[in-house]
Amino acid sequence: MATWQSGDVQVNGIKLHYTRTGGAKQPLVLAHGFSDNGLCWTPVAQALETMYDVIMVNSRGHGGSDAPETGYDTAQLAADLHGVIQALALKQPIVMGHSMGAITTLKLAGTYPDVPHAIILEDPPARWMEDSENRPNNADWLAERRARLTDLKSKTRDELIAQQRAASPNWSDEELGPWADAKLQLSMNVLNREGAEEIDWHAVVRRVTCPALLITADTDRSAIVSPEAADELKKLVPQLQVVHIPRAGHNIRREQFTRYMDVVQCFLAEVGTARG
Repeated sequence: MATWQSGDVQVNGIKLHYTRTGGAKQPLVLAHGFSDNGLCWTPVAQALETMYDVIMVNSRGHGGSDAPETGYDTAQLAADLHGVIQALALKQPIVMGHSMGAITTLKLAGTYPDVPHAIILEDPPARWMEDSENRPNNADWLAERRARLTDLKSKTRDELIAQQRAASPNWSDEELGPWADAKLQLSMNVLNREGAEEIDWHAVVRRVTCPALLITADTDRSAIVSPEAADELKKLVPQLQVVHIPRAGHNIRREQFTRYMDVVQCFLAEVGTARG
């Protein structure tokens, strides 16, 4: 980690921050979940950096990236991620996302189908389902998130770590510090969702042409993607592989890290390097 690089790129009129493991290797872009940041991927990056140039991007409003008043809808986040890929001249990167980052990755792959070599989705919001809950402009969702984030940001880093260690005893210590830092760095502007673009998710998803992996977990442990939602996405993206990891909730990699990395590395080996 001592040799990792960090930097900023100007994308869509704002500065976005990233951390990069470096080297002349296949680029692997990691897109974090809501209220996390790029360094929340640290254990994954450490596991993959010998084989990949891992780029951990901070979404707008998160980490060291700018936090404009608006632009937090999925379409804009996908445009931002595309802008980072262009600014860093990444050729056909593999893109992996968790939660918000996963649905952003799916939108990226459907909007710019020639950009990613492959995509990996860790428990995204199932927006392709007509009855999808927790949409980002839902008033109840926003109110719940505002209350939770306000509470978290009222605590010190040590208090956050202690609280999360008690709530999630199966998380490794390596996960806790970045998680706490992300909450303290987060801008509340991320909750400004007025005017979010309506997306025809079926049309977007059908345009995904690259190899794709969906990693799911147990809905009774707070995972989002149900078996029915996974089946529906598979119908829309026939090349999609679906792997279920039991005894994990929404934070799959944090709760079942070894199994998660086995699944990811198997898929990465299968898809190989970028096309010429």
